[in-house]
This record gives sequence, C-alpha cells and structure tokens, in this order.
Amino acid sequence: MIGKIFKFFWRFAFIMGAIGILGLILPRIITTIFSLNRIYQKENAPASQLAIVFGAGLRRDGSPTAILRDRVETAADLYFSGKVEKILMSGDNRFEYYNEPESMRQYALSLGVPDAAIALDYAGRRTYDTCYRAKAIFGAREALLVTQKFHLPRALFLCNALGLKSYGIEANNIRYRKISLLIWNFREQIATLGAFIDVFLSNPVPVLGNPEPLFGD
Repeated sequence: MIGKIFKFFWRFAFIMGAIGILGLILPRIITTIFSLNRIYQKENAPASQLAIVFGAGLRRDGSPTAILRDRVETAADLYFSGKVEKILMSGDNRFEYYNEPESMRQYALSLGVPDAAIALDYAGRRTYDTCYRAKAIFGAREALLVTQKFHLPRALFLCNALGLKSYGIEANNIRYRKISLLIWNFREQIATLGAFIDVFLSNPVPVLGNPEPLFGD
C-alpha cells in the first residue's frame, strides 16, 4: 500500500515537473518562431522612422556597459545609413545617480549622432514598459528594435502584441563570452514567461505621462 502511495506521488511530481518545464520553455519557443522572419542585420535593415534602443545597465562610473554600447553603436549606424530618422533611447532613471537614457545619449553624441535625432524615455524600466510607452507616449506606430539576438524574440513579441509594428536589428559589433551568453539566455527563459503573463493575463500599465509625439500627428 505504502509503495503504491510513493509511486503515485513520484508520478505526480514527475508530471508536475514536466508541466513546469514545458511552461518555462514553450513561451521562448513561440517567441523564437515568431521572430524568425523579423530579425535583420543592420546592413539589410528595412527603413523606418524610428529605432528603439533598450537599456542594458551602466558601469560604476555611469557610462554604458559593453552590451549597451553595442546597441547604441548599432542604432547610430542605422541613423548614419539613412535607415531611421530618430533614435528613442529607453531605460531606467528611477534613481538620481542612475540615468540610462542620458548615458546612452552622451555616448551617441560622441559617435556623431545629432542631438535633434535623439529622444529619451526615462521610464523604460522593462522591455514591456519601453514597448508600451513607445506607442502610448511617443506615438510610434512602427519601429526597428535594436538589441542583441538573445533579447530580440521577447522584444519583438511584446512590441507587436502591444500594437507597435516592429522589426529586430541585431546588435553584434562585439564578441561576447560564452558564459555571458549562457546566463543571458537563461534569464530570457524566465523573462519570456513573464512577458506572456503580462500580455495575456495581468496587462500592467507602466508609468505614463503627457504625450510626447516624435513625428507630430
């Protein structure tokens, strides 16, 4: 009798574990398939009025991390090649001495991007928030999303699900360590599940404010 009970619980635990793993992996598979024909290298990028750069952390001195510099450089290349008219730099600025958008702006200026071509979103705390605010606050209808390959499937899924037609541009100007890519991809598994919950269940409203349309009406 006890053996049957243990067997039942082991089977139950196995089934629940399998469901949990599938629930974690499936969203990533779906977003990867969704993004297959929507990701471009910067040389082959379609034209669009706007490029969106997602924040990716700052160093202790307040300058962009290597991964964020890669994104800004890629967006700058899109601007210089005439692929986009403006660059929306979206990141976190919840704390006085942590200002991702301004740090991105300063780096873009050092690359030669004119200030008039740069717009800042100080409340892009998450990918979801950036996509939501790009449409709700900045009036974007279409955009090129500039980030690394591991992040693009989630970003593309979120922006398109929130009504912002978008295509992904891979930022790959530098070579990343394999261990870093492994960690980032693992984090994306969890973050992508969170993205599905946001879109299909919770529908959170991020910090908003007065409209700041980038291209008039």
